[in-house]
Order: sequence, then structure tokens, then C-alpha cells
Amino acid sequence: MDFAAVGKKIKELRKNSGLSQEELSEGICTQAQISKIEKGLVFPYASTLYQISQKLGVDVNYFFDIGTTPRLDYVQEVFQQLQIMRRSLRFKEMMDIVRAEEVNPLFSQNKKNLQLLLWHKGIYLYEVENKKDEAINTLNKAVHIADMKGKVIQEREIEILLTIGAIYYREDINAALPLFEEIIRHVQLLPHLNDYTIKTRLYFNLARTLTSLERLDESNIYCDKAIKWCLQKDSIYLLGEIHYQKGYNLELINQPVKAKSYMEKALIVFELQQDDKYLNFIKDKINQLSN
Repeated sequence: MDFAAVGKKIKELRKNSGLSQEELSEGICTQAQISKIEKGLVFPYASTLYQISQKLGVDVNYFFDIGTTPRLDYVQEVFQQLQIMRRSLRFKEMMDIVRAEEVNPLFSQNKKNLQLLLWHKGIYLYEVENKKDEAINTLNKAVHIADMKGKVIQEREIEILLTIGAIYYREDINAALPLFEEIIRHVQLLPHLNDYTIKTRLYFNLARTLTSLERLDESNIYCDKAIKWCLQKDSIYLLGEIHYQKGYNLELINQPVKAKSYMEKALIVFELQQDDKYLNFIKDKINQLSN
């Protein structure tokens, strides 16, 4: 086991989480012990490492992988490439990577790494091949591949559940709501989110699902939660979409002045992001509400 590699990763995750050594150690061990672990001078007991992993929001097996897998950097590079392809909607190129790595023992013989491939394969099956049922089955397999057995699920599993929820939103709105509500319960059990955008996406998806179900007051509550969360994290990620959603809700309940105000805020965000695809549409909305 490479103690130094594990300690280095704990330090990196701690700093990314905005925690001091003292805050990480609280309820687990002493600050001095955390310092020694991060320097690779000692290796924690399994129970201590588990508690550290829970506070940092990762699976404890992640640390064992770092300490024993000499090519972990390669796995991380594959993940980053898949993430780029997924976010830029380059699904065919994404699937080319999945096919190439399916025969790689680093993925085929490691459940967490295989989970990564299944997740992106499920996205491809839905977005490109339009195979909804097969896609959802593949994504569910990815969620349960680690065999959690009642343990708190981690961010990766939550991300995959969000993917399933996005499919339900487009295909079966009544199935989307209970899934997003389930995801909220999972998120609340995590001590910390390394990727804060998970909560932004969750609130936004809940809000637009509730709008589609004509539960506008509840939708507005999640719009407000999402806006507050974005401001807390000093982020404009999805902030334009969320302000538009709140404005749309207000338009539906015949509050044009308030609706216009939220549409104008959405317009400002999209202009800052230089996102042209929504600008003309929202400008037209603002004109309609002005009249």
C-alpha cells in the first residue's frame, strides 16, 4: 500500500472540500494524526479511513484503489474525457471511449471503474440509439454494481440517478418526481458534496418537474432553494435557467410584473455566459410580459 499516495489524496480532497485538518479530524481522531496521515508517515486504521472517506464524500475503496492501483491516473484521465464528451453532447465519441475501455482490465475487473463505463453507455443508448428501457436497465445496473447493501450511496451513484431522472422527465413525468425526491434523501445523508452542482441540478430538475405537474407553488420553493444555493456557492451554473423557471411559474399564475423581473435576471445571466440560444426567446418573453 502506497501510504504517501493515500495521504496526498486525503489532503487534496480536504482542501477541495474547504476543510481544515482540525475540521476533518473532528469526531474521528486528532488534528496531529490527520497531519501524519496526509504526510504519509502513518496509515490510518480501516475504521478511521472509513470515517474520513464519509466526511470527504467518497467511497472508502477509493483510497485503497489509490494505494494499490499504479495506473489510477489513467482511470482519472478516462473519466475526464468521458465527462467532456458527455457535457458537450458528443455521445458517439463518448461511446468510442467506452468500447475501447470495456476490454481493459483496469475497468472490467474493478466495479467502480466499470460503473463509470456503464453510466456513459446508458446515456449513449438513450441519446443516440433511443433505447429507453435498455438505457434505464444499464443505468440501474451501474447504480447497484457496487452492492451498497444499505450503505450511504456516494456522489457517483447520485449522478447516475440524476441521469435516470432526466430520462424520466422526458419520458414519464410521474416517475421522475419520486426519483428526484429519493435523490434528495440521499444527498441529505452525505456529510459534504465535492461537486456542489449536484444540488443545483437536483433542485432545478425538481422545480421543472413540479411545474410540468402543475404544482407551481412547490416548484417555486425549489427555484428559491436553487437560487440561494447558487449564491451561496458564488456560481452562475444553471442560474439563468432557474430564474427563467421561476419567471415562467409566475407567468402561469398570472403575476406578470414578478415574472418579468425573473426573466430579466435570467437574461443578464445568459448574457454574461454569452449563451445565445436563449437570448432572443427570453427577450420576446419580456416584451410579452411588458404588454
